[in-house]
Amino acid sequence: MYNNIPTQVRTGEVRLSYANLNQPRKMNEKDTPKYSVSLLIPKSDTATLNDIKASIEAAAQASQGKLWNGFRPPNIFSIIHDGDGVKENTGKPYGDECKGCWVMNASSLQKPRVVHQSNIKVDLDPNDIYSGMYGQVMLNFFGYANSGKIGVGCGLGPIMKTKDGEPLGGGISVEDAFSDVGSVSAPQPNYGAQTWAPQAAPAPQQYPTQNVTINPLTGQPI
Repeated sequence: MYNNIPTQVRTGEVRLSYANLNQPRKMNEKDTPKYSVSLLIPKSDTATLNDIKASIEAAAQASQGKLWNGFRPPNIFSIIHDGDGVKENTGKPYGDECKGCWVMNASSLQKPRVVHQSNIKVDLDPNDIYSGMYGQVMLNFFGYANSGKIGVGCGLGPIMKTKDGEPLGGGISVEDAFSDVGSVSAPQPNYGAQTWAPQAAPAPQQYPTQNVTINPLTGQPI
């Protein structure tokens, strides 16, 4: 049963993007490989957003005395991004799939379990886990102090897939790629209109029969 721990959140239904859940991935060359996902949280789901903010605050309060020497960073909610805005690192707009959503990243060194709501005891086949699917996600928020940087991070826990969605990532399905094959007859090779008919054998050569001597060895007239 889900325990209401202050720093933990079980989201409502969200969409998963950049889902690196089958294999860990490095964000940068020097990073440790991690399992990670970007969560697209509908802005209409105010309950999930409020739970996330409350858990971030709980993690900040727990870390202020232990990790931050009494200091509180002013931007603890900066891990929540507006999908209708622009990316802070590039200044470019978020993708269309992020419109109307809050965007937040979560990661883990340990492989998270991914199950389906129809059977939470069996892990999903890796082929059924992809960017674009929908699900509910367990999150754990924690304070960190690393290389002079302090803040609140988001840890990734188990995921329950709720339904399929259009895959994200710019790929093309087999149906879209080859839907027209078979509907148009393939052109047939043209070898021309040449025909062949057997040719008549040449008539045997005639020789005069009078006063002609035939060589018995060659069959030719002498």
